[in-house]
Amino acid sequence: MIEIIDASFMISAPDVNAAPENDLQNEVVFMARSNTGKSSLLNALTNRKGLAKVSSTPGKTRLINYFDTVFIDRESTERANITVVDLPGFGYAKVSKSLKTEWEKKLTTFIAKRKQIKLFVHLIDARHPGLEIDCSVAEYLEQICTPDQVILNVYTKMDKLNQKELGALRRITPPDSIMVSNTKRRGIDKLVKRIYDIVAGDVDAD
Repeated sequence: MIEIIDASFMISAPDVNAAPENDLQNEVVFMARSNTGKSSLLNALTNRKGLAKVSSTPGKTRLINYFDTVFIDRESTERANITVVDLPGFGYAKVSKSLKTEWEKKLTTFIAKRKQIKLFVHLIDARHPGLEIDCSVAEYLEQICTPDQVILNVYTKMDKLNQKELGALRRITPPDSIMVSNTKRRGIDKLVKRIYDIVAGDVDAD
């Protein structure tokens, strides 16, 4: 079993130029449309209720937040330090147009230039698959993703769907997607293991 046994806040950065120095490709970026449950998911993954701040105003956070996390393989006792990067939510309507444009330009620049990123975790609200903004983000990731980087689609709030809706969603999602529920902790362990397998394997190989 793979677990996160420690997690701590590192730094907040306004853009890629202020990002912390890192010699490893061990960063996992969590990105999502505002109000998709990203902060709650990060807290569920790390078992730290207040690690990522859950704002009552979606789209309020405008900094790139870094967290140092320690993963452990309980069978082999091997550990891996993985940097979790929490990006501001994108596409929130109440942000002024000029600020939104500047803000999203910084995010796209960060995503394209930060070579330490190994895994892009794109969170999508399970109740609203196929939104234009999520499709645009997915297309952009495909364009800038390098051969040594991985994209993972994670569908949040699956507990809000009935069995018929879940079945319909599974038919249209890529087979390697993961569905999670923060409140029910469904899919959380699976996501932790997938992150470890993708990131720690390559870091160890180096």
